[in-house]
Amino acid sequence: MTELKKTPIFPLYEKYGAKTIDFGGWDLPVQFSGIKAEHEAVRTGAGLFDVSHMGEIAVQGPESLAFLQKVLSNDISKLKIGKAQYNIMCYETGGVVDDLVVYRKADDDYLLVVNASNTEKDFEWLAEHASEGVKVNNVSADYGQLALQGPNAQTILATLTDADLTALTFFGFVDNVDVAGVPALISRSGYTGEDGFEIYTKASDTPQVWEAILDKGVLPIGLGARDTLRFEANLALYGQELTQDISPLEAGVGFAVKLQKEPDFIGKQALIAQKEAGLSRKSVGIELIDRGIPRHDYKVFAADKEVGIVTSGTQSPTLGKNLGLALIDIDYTALDTEVEVEVRNKKLKAKVVPTPFYKRAK
Repeated sequence: MTELKKTPIFPLYEKYGAKTIDFGGWDLPVQFSGIKAEHEAVRTGAGLFDVSHMGEIAVQGPESLAFLQKVLSNDISKLKIGKAQYNIMCYETGGVVDDLVVYRKADDDYLLVVNASNTEKDFEWLAEHASEGVKVNNVSADYGQLALQGPNAQTILATLTDADLTALTFFGFVDNVDVAGVPALISRSGYTGEDGFEIYTKASDTPQVWEAILDKGVLPIGLGARDTLRFEANLALYGQELTQDISPLEAGVGFAVKLQKEPDFIGKQALIAQKEAGLSRKSVGIELIDRGIPRHDYKVFAADKEVGIVTSGTQSPTLGKNLGLALIDIDYTALDTEVEVEVRNKKLKAKVVPTPFYKRAK
């Protein structure tokens, strides 16, 4: 049996009461004080996540821009130094290799932050398509990553850094700044639907930053609340809303797919064809009318016809409603359309509702 991978914060989990699980080969906390309490802390105050399991891949060299334009869906030429951008990496079929964030650190220096379970696959895919003038390095082991999220995140982080956080707009970042006495990259970004920051440090420095932030009275947050938070904000999860068989257009992340950009990217022709033909299915929000919770892989019906599948679902801690994201036939995606979800061999009434389920007040 393969030993589970551990983040630099792992030795501190016990101190804060973590209950850990196997998450894609990593030993990670599903919760500390409880999923609902942690979820509420992020929505109303602030919470700290250890996301050091995420992968980091450096792309450098004079041909970096041309290379990234070829392998990613968004327009990298629009990305300024000091800004990040959400991207999809596609197969020729238009299906998804991974969704990721690209940081432009200098003219020919980019950092790609990828999903933990896809790091090796992504690195191999990038290395396989790299041409002369591009260097691709898996630098995941060098980094630790923490996410401080919630309406109080800026106030708290400002006590630990001299960086001008007010100058950072969404997906803006500053590199080589001091956080709690160590050099860091601070990005105004996150996966919760709240304001917040992601902090990248040298792996060995990450525990110092973790402790310094928690010393401010911030709650540590596990994977359980991370999932309910991103779900309410309708942020796609690879392996559920996005897969090799679900295109970014079907998943509702077409905003990150620039079909009109000049260079052809891998998967572009398949996505153009899909758009021109019209989508046959797409991701929508559903709310159960009957009592029950829609879960991943539950089937969706209209009368006796199977019309789709739930990709994510839970009882929303913020709204108290039983909600799901479902990939369903296009004919049943209009708001208020009634469908049924099969829960433990019973068909429960549901209806199509707007997403995101939760949007923070500006």
